[in-house]
Amino acid sequence: MRVSVDGIETEAMPGQTVAGLLLAMGRDSWRTTRVRGRPRGLFCGIGVCHDCLVRVNGVRDVRACVRVLTKGDRVQSQDDEGTRP
Repeated sequence: MRVSVDGIETEAMPGQTVAGLLLAMGRDSWRTTRVRGRPRGLFCGIGVCHDCLVRVNGVRDVRACVRVLTKGDRVQSQDDEGTRP
């Protein structure tokens, strides 16, 4: 099935998680931290740590490790730097 990652159309397998696809694409980080802009990606892999947050279909803070892709999903890296006062 076709999905988009940061504006690039790509193929995903049914049942594949967002993190699974990103790792298969060779990406090991897809979010930056709020304080120092440090890269983050998959850490725990079970939805506990929140390091793997992405935006899916315009919704922020989706955990990539547990979100199963659906046809036409639009996944975007999440830049959290500067979002805290």
